[in-house]
Amino acid sequence: MIEICSPSGSFHVHGHRRWLPVAIPAHRTFLIGLWVLGFALVFLWQRGSVGGVGSRMFSWGAPPLPVPRLRPVAFNLTDFGGVGDGFTMNTEAFKRAVAFIAKLRKKGGGQLNVQAGVWLTAPFNLTSHMTLFLADGAVILGIQDEVYWPLMPPLPSYGYGREQKGPRYGSLIHGQNLKDVVITGHNGTIDGQGKSWWTKYRRKLLKYTRGPLVQLMWSRDIVISNITLRNSPFWTLHPYDCKNVTIANVTILAPVAGAPNTDGINPDSCQDMVIENCYISVGDDGVAIKSGWDQYGIAYGQPSMNILIRNLIVRSVVSAGVSIGSEMSGGVSNVTVENVLIWESRRGVRIKTAPGRGGYVRGISYRNLTFNNVRVGIVIKTDYNEHPDEGFDPKAVPALQNISFTDIHGQDVRVPVRIQGSEEIPVKDISFQDMSVGISYKKKHIFQCSFTQGRVIGSVFPAPCENLDKYDEQGQLVLRSISQNSTDIDYDF
Repeated sequence: MIEICSPSGSFHVHGHRRWLPVAIPAHRTFLIGLWVLGFALVFLWQRGSVGGVGSRMFSWGAPPLPVPRLRPVAFNLTDFGGVGDGFTMNTEAFKRAVAFIAKLRKKGGGQLNVQAGVWLTAPFNLTSHMTLFLADGAVILGIQDEVYWPLMPPLPSYGYGREQKGPRYGSLIHGQNLKDVVITGHNGTIDGQGKSWWTKYRRKLLKYTRGPLVQLMWSRDIVISNITLRNSPFWTLHPYDCKNVTIANVTILAPVAGAPNTDGINPDSCQDMVIENCYISVGDDGVAIKSGWDQYGIAYGQPSMNILIRNLIVRSVVSAGVSIGSEMSGGVSNVTVENVLIWESRRGVRIKTAPGRGGYVRGISYRNLTFNNVRVGIVIKTDYNEHPDEGFDPKAVPALQNISFTDIHGQDVRVPVRIQGSEEIPVKDISFQDMSVGISYKKKHIFQCSFTQGRVIGSVFPAPCENLDKYDEQGQLVLRSISQNSTDIDYDF
């Protein structure tokens, strides 16, 4: 039952004809050809010594990539009756496989290999000490009919439901109270076929909140790597109240328009988490850190904390590359966002909240961000007034403080900074250092602030707002602000 190799497509070598001048003698042409061939062989040998592919470079029918055994035992989905023809339902095959692996947890668990093919399925659950391995060319395809998607209670930190009151649809791949779960592969795909969900949502034909593509709840020691997630009905990857989570080398795709709420990765009341080396292009926020919604999130009381986000490329035409909130009522702290390129997006990085949220956002560090063709680079918004019901407390205001931006660069940015604090929710202890953003709109007050207290250190372009104290490169105070509560927010551009 152990899979040694996964099917793979053929490798093709395409020759490129290079025309030499007629004046070059034939023997020189021959020698030049030998030199080029020798150089190519050395290049391919070196490449093979690093990536292990050199021995296959000249083969028309490349051998399949070997599937590593990451558990004591491994099985193929076909061992449990799976059929990867794109039409046969494989829900029961997945359930049988998971149930069998669940019996092996005391022996180190098991690995389920999904071979090349298209494996149609309704939602199914994972188990502890399990590795789900998607081979090259493997596609787990979610069935579109919502009748097959189970209903679940609303998330306890969200109350009545994120989109509709009452139950919510479950995720295509789901798990609760798990430990030691790995979802990985040779860049196989999990596809939610979200188009029908998006259409029904826009037409208001759904009675319940849409489900994520992958959701793990109350779980720990999770690794998700080397796969592609696409066309989620709702949020794509949603770890909820999880600890010790690593998400690496994941590609997340959805149409950049017409695919509502297809956030890429949404850590929600999670702790000790790394998100790195990912490419995300979706119809909402690329990454959105959350921790519950208004009074329900305050009562649930589980913050998101100790999160490292690095080495991402993100595109979000209708929303933001990396967001915090707006559902942040349990608190968000100790977050580092570094080495991130955000391109062709409405906003670069954003913090959004409102009266009624409560909680806090503090200890947030942004380093080495690059914006390319972004409407608004940095956004802090405190009037994102979307609430689950009328039971929220408008006096429960969040605290925003200790937020730093260092090494911020880019081009074609319309508004580089818009910090919209308010009298009841001021933004405190914010700092900017080493910032140079090429702007696409020539207008005064393009660095916008209101009810903001903090500092700029050294060179910052464009000219910062008057709310901030000015320091030199050595950290010496140059000019103290006397207008921290002034506002120059201009939504006309």
